[in-house]
Order: sequence, then structure tokens, then C-alpha cells
Amino acid sequence: MDIIFGHLALMIAAAFAGVAIYVSFAEQPARLRLDDKALLTQWKPSYKRGFAMQGPLALAGCICGLIAWYEKGEGDFFWGALLLLANWPWTLIAIMPTNNKLMRMEPADPNPEARALIKKWGALHAVRAILGISAGIAFFFACISS
Repeated sequence: MDIIFGHLALMIAAAFAGVAIYVSFAEQPARLRLDDKALLTQWKPSYKRGFAMQGPLALAGCICGLIAWYEKGEGDFFWGALLLLANWPWTLIAIMPTNNKLMRMEPADPNPEARALIKKWGALHAVRAILGISAGIAFFFACISS
């Protein structure tokens, strides 16, 4: 029996993790080198685009992982799916309060609090990379054992 959904879940988890790693290790450090006004001006559209990309990836990877788990009965597909799905509550509960504060700020009025909040946001976002990598590892082991 083919495990197409398992391979899709692995590919999606890798894409999700890659995006999160890029944000944590390339975009966020570069952003923090900007002045306070430019920092917030850059963060706002970047966050919106990132959310539009990572949210659907987490959901699609979760669905593919659950289908693979249903088809193959391999527990690592289930755990990988849960790890990807965990990004949604993590974002809504842990990251969203910071996002909301940042979104209410006006870039035209530089606010020193913006820099501290964006630093905090970066640390919170790094958890998304860990969840994505962990899901990818789970899907990888599920694929090689199926």
C-alpha cells in the first residue's frame, strides 16, 4: 500500500520548519538591525504573509499525517500531525497577545516597546520551528518504518 499522504506530510512539515527556521535565523536578526520605526513597518506585513503561509501548511500537514496514520496505523504519523497542529493553539494562546499589541502600534510613531515586543515575538516564534522540526522527524521515522 502506498504512503503518499505520509510523504506529503513529511514534505509539508519540512516546508513549515524551513519557513520557521528562516524567520528565526535570517529574517528576525536582520529585522532587529533596523531602527524602531522601520522595525515595526517591516514586521507588520511580514507577519501577515508568514501567517498566511504557515497556518495552512500546519493544517495541511496535520491532515496528511492523520490520513497516513489512518491508512498505515503508524503512531509517528499521528504524533507528527499533532505536533504540526500544536502550532495553532501555540500561536493563538502564546503569540497572539504579542501580535495584537504590535498590530495596534503605529510605525509613524516609533515606540521603544515595539523592539522589546518584536524580540519577544522572535523567541515565541522559535517554538514554531521546534514544533515543525519535531513533526518532520516523526513523519520521517513513520515513512521509513512503513
